[in-house]
Amino acid sequence: MQDHTIVAVTPATLLPERVTEPTAATARTRPLSLTRWHPDSLATSWLWTLAVTTLAAITRFWALGFPNEKVFDEIYYATEAQELLRYGYEDNRDYMFIVHPALGKWLIAITSELFGNNTIGWRSAPAVAGVLSVVIITRLAMRIFRSVLLGVVAGVLLSLDGISLVMSRVALLDIFLQAFILAGFAALVLDREQMRDRLGSLYEAGVDLSERVPALGPRPWRLIAGVMFGCSFGVKWSALSFWVGFALVSLFWDRGAMKAVGVEAPWLACVKRSWLGAFFSLGVVGGATYLLTWIGWFAGENSWNRHWGDTHPGNGLFALLPSSLRSLLDYHHQAYIFHSTLYTPHNYKANPWSWLVLGRPISFYAPSSSDLSGCGATKCSREILLIGTPIMYWAILPVLGWLAWQWITTRDWRAGFIGMAFIAGWGVWLHDIRRTGFLFYMTPLMPYLVLGLTMAVGALLSRAAEDPVPALVGSAAASEAAETEDEPVRTVGLREWIAVRGIPLTRMLRTGVVVLWLGAVVADFIWMWPLYTGGLLTYNQWLQHMWFPGWI
Repeated sequence: MQDHTIVAVTPATLLPERVTEPTAATARTRPLSLTRWHPDSLATSWLWTLAVTTLAAITRFWALGFPNEKVFDEIYYATEAQELLRYGYEDNRDYMFIVHPALGKWLIAITSELFGNNTIGWRSAPAVAGVLSVVIITRLAMRIFRSVLLGVVAGVLLSLDGISLVMSRVALLDIFLQAFILAGFAALVLDREQMRDRLGSLYEAGVDLSERVPALGPRPWRLIAGVMFGCSFGVKWSALSFWVGFALVSLFWDRGAMKAVGVEAPWLACVKRSWLGAFFSLGVVGGATYLLTWIGWFAGENSWNRHWGDTHPGNGLFALLPSSLRSLLDYHHQAYIFHSTLYTPHNYKANPWSWLVLGRPISFYAPSSSDLSGCGATKCSREILLIGTPIMYWAILPVLGWLAWQWITTRDWRAGFIGMAFIAGWGVWLHDIRRTGFLFYMTPLMPYLVLGLTMAVGALLSRAAEDPVPALVGSAAASEAAETEDEPVRTVGLREWIAVRGIPLTRMLRTGVVVLWLGAVVADFIWMWPLYTGGLLTYNQWLQHMWFPGWI
């Protein structure tokens, strides 16, 4: 039998998925949902990835050392990074006790050791993390949307996101949180592909999976995901909601794969073939990874609270633990109390509802205008403002509504995990809106919001079921037009040209909307660039950037 190609285009997918029909010897055709995607040209996909990476690197490393002083919370994290280099633990007695784990500060310390105890040294690690996040999301979007073009769109959008950009250019912790959580999620997507490919091979070979699913082999990507989530928790505890949420999503993915190959009791099959392994990889390995981030604290005789357990033996099972572990648990208890009762007033405090509309950005750096000159006016201004790229950011809310509808009506797995990420990165903060919160808490969530925007772009660019069939396609007029289209001079209207090409007018309009929006995002990013990098402006120019009172 002669091979031919089955082509299917899903919403948010520009490139077709290609699956070769089985030969006569094959028992069954593998479901398309169990087939791995590969780009038409692997080299081309990586060249595009390199181009997006270059954009991210330029925007994140350009003039990285400015300003040549500690800004905002760099006074804590850059200082503690130096203490880690000297002692192996934080010994900052000038401030409150240390309320975040050490891994993010260790990363800052590594580049400080390489490039010096200066702004370049402090900020190089966050900049590298920001670039890596762009690389990961570009490759990830290519896979989940099965499109090189949409992968490039996702990478460019994250490169141009003001929150991710500014957090990549200062020695704070949240950009590490973004990178580790995104890496863990990407590993789960690769695990999903690997597991579905194995099930698809069994199904294609004619194995009856309805009552019994054989062992599916090792799942190294899920193990890597556990390590990445453990590292993210070692940066900030707010990673926990993503860790738990994405672990649950992974279990649902396994259940969906079991159902796709005809397993009659998919949940039971998941318990046997997935859940125990998931508990070990995502739970035990992740927890062990997190514990390893405290090695410096364990080794330091003078690290904060290190010997609390020596004088507090405790009762019951708690008393059976080594004193150092009891000390660490008490440390965690005190840090939890601090975080859960943090109601301190702050000039840039913002509740979660305001994060969705950029209600209160954060000024990281704003020297007095009396100290500035050279802008060509009597009064100058400089500021590093943590704020999302507005034209991009304000599209998020309507897209979230569309994604919810997509999940309700189609159970699209991509809409599902973006929804879970939104709950993990934003919804968990709603339990106590009195708590002191800041816009930079959105940093780990931004890649998934970008994926949501990319999915909407893909839906607009893809052929839709309601697209009308052009009247000229297949007609004598179309054939005549096609035969003469290479003539040097020919009078033809735009609508006729579109019809001859077989492009529905509605699709052209949707494409126009995407092009205009992407162009507006790029223009807005260029307009906001001085605020992201502390560029010198006249006071009037700076005031023109302050669109709302809450931005000042």
